[in-house]
Amino acid sequence: MKNTNNNLINLDQGVIQALNFLKDIKLPVLNTKKFKFPIVVGSGNAFNAGQILFSQQPAFFSDETNFKNDVIKYKKLIKNKTISEAIIISASGEKDSIWELQLAKKNNLKTVLLTCSPDSNATKIADEVIVYPKINEPYTYNISTYLSMILSAGKDQPKNILKFLQKLKLRSGFKNFESYSFILPDKFSAITPMLDIKKSELFGSKLSIRSFSFGQARHAKFVIRDKSELVITFGSEKNLYFGEAKSRWQITLPSGVDFAFIFCLTYYLIGQIQKNKPPYFKRNIKKYCLDYGPKAYGSKKPFTVTVSK
Repeated sequence: MKNTNNNLINLDQGVIQALNFLKDIKLPVLNTKKFKFPIVVGSGNAFNAGQILFSQQPAFFSDETNFKNDVIKYKKLIKNKTISEAIIISASGEKDSIWELQLAKKNNLKTVLLTCSPDSNATKIADEVIVYPKINEPYTYNISTYLSMILSAGKDQPKNILKFLQKLKLRSGFKNFESYSFILPDKFSAITPMLDIKKSELFGSKLSIRSFSFGQARHAKFVIRDKSELVITFGSEKNLYFGEAKSRWQITLPSGVDFAFIFCLTYYLIGQIQKNKPPYFKRNIKKYCLDYGPKAYGSKKPFTVTVSK
């Protein structure tokens, strides 16, 4: 067995810690309406956070894979100032955000950086920087980072989310299922790719965790039913068709909840799965941070297993 970083918290513990921290913090107010028609850029879950933050207004979305091509594709719109701003989202303010900012400025776009790292290299490049608070978390978790951003643009209150999670009782036999699916209300579909990323980071190929909106779930996602897969549905729309009837769990949501609530609830449940399964992440994260993780970026400098504030 590989060495395990037993001192690392699970994702559910990270959610509780982040909420306890943020409930007493005055966050920057992100008025997305002040941006006319921005191109919003982020890598990994920063991309998904951007879709959440700008879900109520016109915006283009791009990531580290497509941004260079998108700048070329939207060249006429940039030249005539239809697109005049680039919003770069990066919790660390390092890695891809640096060249993304440089490219945006080269194309005469005003650059705004949303980050949790005020002393990062990216902050030295951006025209405007909005800094969000964060706490120490295991590498890749990024709970407090993106949660602080999502809270700043929504109406959820950390204390209300905490109360719900503290009262939540897991379904009977929760830990015994071999795979899990999450079905979210359609308006929260931007959360589903964030859960897919967490599945890859925490479980890799060892465990199946699938995430869909209701609309997506109808498109043949449950052709194959399996009693060992727990299908967790959120909201008032009843799940009558997805998964085996005896392997379903409906979680009713309080009225008026926003993206931050769903973000925390789903992350919390993934943490509960993590707690009840072999510690795949904890066995491998140190080697990733010291070896092949940074090498993939062409860097010899190791990542830190616990990202400090």
